[in-house]
Amino acid sequence: MKNYVELAKKWLADNKSASLEELEANEKAVFYASKIAYKVADVARAIALTDDDDYVEHCKQQVKEAIEKYEELTK
Repeated sequence: MKNYVELAKKWLADNKSASLEELEANEKAVFYASKIAYKVADVARAIALTDDDDYVEHCKQQVKEAIEKYEELTK
């Protein structure tokens, strides 16, 4: 996450240092990184608190999709 914050700091110092496309890509990558962290915690809670295997698998699938999107955005 540090590199996303660094891009924002760079832009604050010089608003011509990053393009709108770079900033939008940065925003999307941060969103998916946050979604991954949230869903992993959700899966961990589900495993700890429920016997509903379907719910656990649903959460895991959401994590996988977020990881795929994140990796696509950060290539």
